[in-house]
Amino acid sequence: MTMFEAKAAKKLTFEAIAKELGRAEVAVAAMFYGQARASEEDIDKLSQLLDVDHAKLTQELAGFPDRGRTIDMPPKEPLIYRLFEIVQNYGYAYKAVINEKFGDGIMSAIAFSTQVEKEEAADGTVWGTCFPVTESQCTWVTETCLTFRTLAEDLLLGFP
Repeated sequence: MTMFEAKAAKKLTFEAIAKELGRAEVAVAAMFYGQARASEEDIDKLSQLLDVDHAKLTQELAGFPDRGRTIDMPPKEPLIYRLFEIVQNYGYAYKAVINEKFGDGIMSAIAFSTQVEKEEAADGTVWGTCFPVTESQCTWVTETCLTFRTLAEDLLLGFP
Protein backbone atom coordinates (compact mmCIF):
# COMPACT_ATOMS: atom_id res chain seq x y z
CA MET A 1 0.00 0.00 0.00
CA THR A 2 1.32 3.47 -0.89
CA MET A 3 1.34 6.39 1.52
CA PHE A 4 -1.42 8.05 -0.52
CA GLU A 5 -3.56 4.89 -0.42
CA ALA A 6 -3.01 4.55 3.35
CA LYS A 7 -3.82 8.24 3.88
CA ALA A 8 -7.07 7.84 1.92
CA ALA A 9 -8.01 4.57 3.63
CA LYS A 10 -7.58 6.14 7.06
CA LYS A 11 -9.31 9.36 5.91
CA LEU A 12 -6.39 11.45 7.13
CA THR A 13 -5.60 14.99 6.03
CA PHE A 14 -2.10 16.41 5.69
CA GLU A 15 -3.00 18.64 8.63
CA ALA A 16 -3.87 15.62 10.83
CA ILE A 17 -0.68 13.81 9.83
CA ALA A 18 1.35 16.98 10.47
CA LYS A 19 -0.04 17.21 14.02
CA GLU A 20 1.05 13.62 14.69
CA LEU A 21 4.53 14.33 13.33
CA GLY A 22 4.88 17.77 14.89
CA ARG A 23 5.52 19.24 11.44
CA ALA A 24 3.83 21.80 9.16
CA GLU A 25 1.16 20.38 6.84
CA VAL A 26 2.89 21.67 3.68
CA ALA A 27 6.14 20.01 4.81
CA VAL A 28 4.28 16.72 5.24
CA ALA A 29 2.64 17.03 1.81
CA ALA A 30 6.09 17.73 0.34
CA MET A 31 7.33 14.46 1.89
CA PHE A 32 4.48 12.55 0.25
CA TYR A 33 5.40 14.03 -3.15
CA GLY A 34 9.12 13.32 -2.72
CA GLN A 35 10.00 17.00 -2.48
CA ALA A 36 11.21 16.93 1.14
CA ARG A 37 13.32 14.48 3.09
CA ALA A 38 11.80 12.77 6.12
CA SER A 39 13.75 12.26 9.31
CA GLU A 40 14.03 8.82 10.90
CA GLU A 41 11.55 10.01 13.55
CA ASP A 42 9.11 11.10 10.78
CA ILE A 43 9.42 7.67 9.15
CA ASP A 44 8.82 5.88 12.47
CA LYS A 45 5.69 7.92 13.16
CA LEU A 46 4.39 7.63 9.58
CA SER A 47 4.88 3.87 9.58
CA GLN A 48 2.82 3.53 12.74
CA LEU A 49 0.17 6.08 11.76
CA LEU A 50 -0.35 4.79 8.21
CA ASP A 51 0.39 1.11 8.87
CA VAL A 52 2.91 1.13 6.03
CA ASP A 53 6.06 -0.98 6.16
CA HIS A 54 8.93 0.93 7.80
CA ALA A 55 11.52 -0.35 5.29
CA LYS A 56 9.34 0.74 2.36
CA LEU A 57 8.91 4.22 3.85
CA THR A 58 12.63 4.49 4.52
CA GLN A 59 13.35 3.65 0.89
CA GLU A 60 10.80 6.22 -0.34
CA LEU A 61 11.44 9.06 2.12
CA ALA A 62 15.03 8.96 3.38
CA GLY A 63 16.71 9.60 0.03
CA PHE A 64 17.44 12.90 -1.63
CA PRO A 65 14.30 14.93 -2.47
CA ASP A 66 13.45 15.76 -6.07
CA ARG A 67 12.44 19.41 -6.09
CA GLY A 68 11.22 21.30 -9.13
CA ARG A 69 11.62 18.67 -11.85
CA THR A 70 7.94 17.76 -11.91
CA ILE A 71 6.64 21.14 -13.12
CA ASP A 72 6.50 22.38 -16.70
CA MET A 73 7.05 26.11 -17.10
CA PRO A 74 4.71 27.80 -17.08
CA PRO A 75 2.74 25.30 -14.99
CA LYS A 76 -0.34 23.74 -16.59
CA GLU A 77 -2.11 22.69 -13.37
CA PRO A 78 -4.39 25.66 -12.55
CA LEU A 79 -3.61 25.97 -8.83
CA ILE A 80 0.14 25.63 -9.40
CA TYR A 81 -0.15 28.22 -12.19
CA ARG A 82 -1.81 30.66 -9.77
CA LEU A 83 1.08 30.25 -7.34
CA PHE A 84 3.46 30.88 -10.25
CA GLU A 85 1.34 33.93 -11.12
CA ILE A 86 1.92 35.33 -7.62
CA VAL A 87 5.65 35.32 -8.32
CA GLN A 88 5.11 36.82 -11.79
CA ASN A 89 2.98 39.66 -10.44
CA TYR A 90 4.61 40.31 -7.07
CA GLY A 91 8.12 38.87 -7.36
CA TYR A 92 9.86 42.22 -7.63
CA ALA A 93 7.73 43.63 -4.80
CA TYR A 94 8.77 40.75 -2.53
CA LYS A 95 12.38 41.22 -3.63
CA ALA A 96 12.29 44.95 -2.84
CA VAL A 97 10.78 44.43 0.62
CA ILE A 98 13.20 41.61 1.45
CA ASN A 99 16.17 43.70 0.27
CA GLU A 100 14.99 46.70 2.32
CA LYS A 101 14.59 44.60 5.45
CA PHE A 102 17.62 42.33 5.14
CA GLY A 103 19.98 43.82 2.55
CA ASP A 104 21.28 42.29 -0.65
CA GLY A 105 20.82 38.53 -0.73
CA ILE A 106 18.57 35.72 -1.80
CA MET A 107 15.88 33.81 0.03
CA SER A 108 15.82 30.08 0.53
CA ALA A 109 13.26 28.18 -1.49
CA ILE A 110 13.94 25.06 0.56
CA ALA A 111 14.18 26.16 4.19
CA PHE A 112 11.18 28.37 4.84
CA SER A 113 7.83 28.08 6.53
CA THR A 114 4.42 28.48 4.94
CA GLN A 115 0.85 27.87 5.93
CA VAL A 116 -2.48 27.72 4.13
CA GLU A 117 -5.46 29.24 5.86
CA LYS A 118 -8.73 30.99 5.17
CA GLU A 119 -8.50 34.71 5.75
CA GLU A 120 -11.49 37.01 6.11
CA ALA A 121 -11.46 40.77 6.72
CA ALA A 122 -13.60 42.38 9.43
CA ASP A 123 -16.10 43.52 6.77
CA GLY A 124 -16.56 39.92 5.54
CA THR A 125 -14.36 40.31 2.46
CA VAL A 126 -12.59 37.08 1.67
CA TRP A 127 -9.06 37.13 0.25
CA GLY A 128 -7.55 34.83 -2.38
CA THR A 129 -10.65 33.15 -3.73
CA CYS A 130 -10.32 29.46 -4.61
CA PHE A 131 -12.17 28.31 -7.74
CA PRO A 132 -12.84 24.56 -7.56
CA VAL A 133 -14.05 22.60 -10.59
CA THR A 134 -17.52 21.12 -10.18
CA GLU A 135 -17.79 17.55 -11.39
CA SER A 136 -21.33 17.95 -12.70
CA GLN A 137 -20.76 21.09 -14.75
CA CYS A 138 -16.99 21.13 -15.28
CA THR A 139 -17.08 24.88 -14.74
CA TRP A 140 -15.27 27.08 -12.29
CA VAL A 141 -17.30 28.16 -9.28
CA THR A 142 -16.38 30.21 -6.27
CA GLU A 143 -16.60 28.16 -3.11
CA THR A 144 -14.12 29.30 -0.48
CA CYS A 145 -10.92 31.27 -0.08
CA LEU A 146 -7.40 30.48 0.80
CA THR A 147 -4.54 32.76 1.52
CA PHE A 148 -1.06 31.46 0.92
CA ARG A 149 1.01 33.30 3.45
CA THR A 150 4.73 33.40 3.83
CA LEU A 151 6.55 35.99 5.85
CA ALA A 152 9.55 37.73 4.36
CA GLU A 153 11.53 36.97 7.52
CA ASP A 154 10.72 33.25 7.20
CA LEU A 155 11.69 33.23 3.54
CA LEU A 156 15.05 34.85 4.11
CA LEU A 157 16.05 33.55 7.52
CA GLY A 158 14.51 30.09 7.48
CA PHE A 159 12.10 28.74 10.02
CA PRO A 160 10.52 31.09 12.60
